[in-house]
Amino acid sequence: MQVTSEQRLDGGAFERAFTLGEIPGFLWTPGSASASAPSPLVLLGHPGGLHTMYPRLAARARRCVAQGFAAATIELPGSGERPRLASAEQARADLRRAIQAGQPVGDDIVDRLILPLVDKAVPEWRVTVDALLSLPEIGGPVGYAGGVIAIGVRLAVVEPRIAAAVLFAGSFVPRATFEEAQQVTIPLLVLLQWDDEGNDRQSALELFDAFGSKEKTLHANMGGHTGVPQFEGDDGDRFFVRHLR
Repeated sequence: MQVTSEQRLDGGAFERAFTLGEIPGFLWTPGSASASAPSPLVLLGHPGGLHTMYPRLAARARRCVAQGFAAATIELPGSGERPRLASAEQARADLRRAIQAGQPVGDDIVDRLILPLVDKAVPEWRVTVDALLSLPEIGGPVGYAGGVIAIGVRLAVVEPRIAAAVLFAGSFVPRATFEEAQQVTIPLLVLLQWDDEGNDRQSALELFDAFGSKEKTLHANMGGHTGVPQFEGDDGDRFFVRHLR
């Protein structure tokens, strides 16, 4: 992992931009984090476009740091300045055509759009966790917060270091993800925007039902995709304090 810049933010967070091979990312740590008092880690998922998403990600990271957690995020495959994924680009074009024509978005389009992304992103997240947990000031356990929800589901299944997850139900869900959801056993908090025009509400509810976790909570709020209430951040903080400390 190569650090490309670093700065101290308001509120005491220490921010480092880094690259891990071809993968750019950001790491935020509390000023109190040290080898003798390492911080748990929260991975911040997002829909891609790291620099476009930076203001929202940095705000989420500051909340984590205020709770004594480190936070980190990486750019998704095919997003930002990373090389495009040809299969996903074609699927995205097919998706736009279906929506513009008022047609349902078929499983084939969803699979071609999401599954290659999941297959590439999840190993990259795991390599990132390896690198971050090798730093003396970060000690785990690890949480995951955000979307794309299919990435969060796969990580919860294959990455044993993830102890809890806050998942955003705001993206398309391949049928294979429902099968994987049955294998998820970690505590979950799932956020659903009831009026999200780009999200299949029924699909999100069915996915929540499929999760195998004994502790799983669904918070559904009125409003569109970007209208998640501020107080949900407080609930997410309490959730991670409960499970990462």
